[in-house]
Amino acid sequence: MMITAIHKRSLAEEVAEQLRAAIADGKYQAGEQLPTEPELMKQFGVGRSSVREAIRILANSGLLRVQQGVGTFIEAPAGITEPFHQRLKRAESQDLDEVRQLLEMKIAEKAAANHTATGIKKIKAMLDKRNALAKTGPLEDCIQADIDFHMSIAEAAGNPILTDLYQSFSLQLKSWFLKVHVNMDKFRETDILHEDLYESIKARDGKKAWNCIAKIINK
Repeated sequence: MMITAIHKRSLAEEVAEQLRAAIADGKYQAGEQLPTEPELMKQFGVGRSSVREAIRILANSGLLRVQQGVGTFIEAPAGITEPFHQRLKRAESQDLDEVRQLLEMKIAEKAAANHTATGIKKIKAMLDKRNALAKTGPLEDCIQADIDFHMSIAEAAGNPILTDLYQSFSLQLKSWFLKVHVNMDKFRETDILHEDLYESIKARDGKKAWNCIAKIINK
C-alpha cells in the first residue's frame, strides 16, 4: 500500500469544512444570511482572519455569496450539497481529461497576458524541475512536478478563482495520473512541448500557449 504525506489543515480550512457540512446538512438554506463575523469567531473560537479566509474559500467554490455592506449569503442551489472535491472523485477519466484541457488552455492564455517577472521566473523553475524528474524519476515525484509546473502557470494567470479551481482539480489529477502512467515515458515525450509552452507564455503569445496545451494533452 502506498503511503502519502498527511497535510495539516489550517484553521480557515477547518472552519470552511464545518460550514460546508452545515450547509449540506440543511442548517443553512439557500438565500439565508450567514451569521456575522463576530458571531462566527465566537462560534468556532478563531480569529477574524480565519473566518474571512473560510468565507473566501466557500465563496470561490460557489457555496457563499458576499454582498459588501450587507452580509454573506448561502448561494448553494437546493439539492447541490456535494463538495466539489468529492464530486471529482466520482468523475470518469474522459470527463477529467476534458475539464483539464479547458482549464489549462484558459489558464495558459491568461498567464501569457498577465504574468509578472516573478511569475515567469517561477514557471521556468518548475519547468526545469519537471523536465529533470521526467528523466530520473521517481514517477510520483515526476507527476507532482508536472502538476506544480501547471499550477505555477495558474498562479501567473492572475485570476484567483481559476487558481483555486485548478488547485482543487489537481488533487484528483495526481491520483488519476498515478493510475494511467506506469513510467515517465509520456512526460519525457512532452519535454519540448512544455518548453514551447513556457516560451509562448514568456513571449505573451496567448494563442500559441493555448495550442501548446492542446498538443500536450493530445500527445
